[in-house]
Amino acid sequence: MSAEASIDIDGQNTERQRWLALAEKALAGASFEDRLVSHTDDGIRVEPLYGRAVDAAPCLRNNPAQPWIVSQRIDDPDVDRAIAQASEDLAQGATGLSLVFEGAPNAFGYGLPGTPQTLERVLAQVSLNQVHLRVDVHPVSRAMADELVAVLTKRRADPSKLSLSFGIDPAAIFAGTGRLRMSIEALQASMPQSLAHFFALGVPGILLEADGRVFHNAGATEAQELGIMLASAVSHLKLFEEARQALVYAAPHIGFALSVDQNQFLSMAKIRALRRLWARIQEVCSIPASAAEVHAETSYRMTTAKDPETNILRNTIACFAAATGGADSISILPHTIAHGLPAGFARRVARNTQLVMARESHIGFVADPAAGSGGIEALTESLCEAAWEEFQRIDAEGGVLASLRDGHIQTRVKAARESRAEAQRAGGRPIVGTTLHPLHGESPVETLRAEKHAAPNDGVVFCEAMVPMRLDQQMSETP
Repeated sequence: MSAEASIDIDGQNTERQRWLALAEKALAGASFEDRLVSHTDDGIRVEPLYGRAVDAAPCLRNNPAQPWIVSQRIDDPDVDRAIAQASEDLAQGATGLSLVFEGAPNAFGYGLPGTPQTLERVLAQVSLNQVHLRVDVHPVSRAMADELVAVLTKRRADPSKLSLSFGIDPAAIFAGTGRLRMSIEALQASMPQSLAHFFALGVPGILLEADGRVFHNAGATEAQELGIMLASAVSHLKLFEEARQALVYAAPHIGFALSVDQNQFLSMAKIRALRRLWARIQEVCSIPASAAEVHAETSYRMTTAKDPETNILRNTIACFAAATGGADSISILPHTIAHGLPAGFARRVARNTQLVMARESHIGFVADPAAGSGGIEALTESLCEAAWEEFQRIDAEGGVLASLRDGHIQTRVKAARESRAEAQRAGGRPIVGTTLHPLHGESPVETLRAEKHAAPNDGVVFCEAMVPMRLDQQMSETP
């Protein structure tokens, strides 16, 4: 991919040379490369100093005039508690709900019961015209979508005023749960019919989603996550085409979900790179560009069980990165999630973290604060290049589902995870509260009583490489 911004080095060359001379003096003979230059998990070089980027194209969320959607996660298996949580979240400032059903790739062992009455009960007291609604489900079928349409019809909701993301991603479900009741060929044959059915019912918003969270939490690098998401989005376009839906109308019904972590600049660059990559895909397909609908969720793999309060700081950095990177909606995993189903206090901290940023710090008032930053622009462009290579690799393997079926993606993700774990065990990646400044005694952590279920597995395909692995778990993982 060609660079959309150049780095203005010549105009600041004198100042740069002066800085380099001071840096060499401070290093006192130590290696510049070893001390001041770092590399991402994808091998992307990160310099200590960049010039200003000129002619940088801004990367904006879909509605930059409005703040991002504060989406609260609803995943309690107890429906009555879930209803109370949803009511409290909306009353206390949340502007969206992420309904996570049991068996979803990112349910982490919990989730709302997948019964026909659950959705209607949870949404009974929700003003659908004022709340953004996300639904994370397990089944690769239209059953839940049919139920949602029935609820909307019963409530006489105006589709033009709804904000809905019903993001089914067969690749994420295939990778994250190992469950696929039908063969890939049967899935590809049935999805076009389901999509045509969705269009006929007038379901608004996002119908299919390219979800990178399950791959990130399993250990994927940033470029791997983006490349897999691109491959998923392309497979969705093909499904729309097979459903005889014009791509120019279908593209806006494809959304994206990714993870953001405590690496602020890299997380910002990842969201910005995703927008540029999606624009490039549409250009290649001769589709008039539509902006990517991006949902960001804080990383599960960065959380720790020890000293869980440090997860609040990690979540704050990740949320800031998502907001300044241009995410349309953000969901924060409560800081106690490593211990079990989060209780009210942890949920309130997660909600208020976003509200403070949006309503007191006014983070969203600047449309793209990273535009023109030499470092962020360089990271963004490098991620675009690396992600495009991963996308082409997956495409050569037959597409995302075929690559997963043959284990290619899992092999690369597992290698990235093992490399990261080895670096942590060697002391190169300290974890605050776990290996750096560990507490002498841990305080009790409040969680809700709920049975945790193992990832579903019907014996068709299941790869341990795709099981979510937290930061602290990687430390003890056998090499």
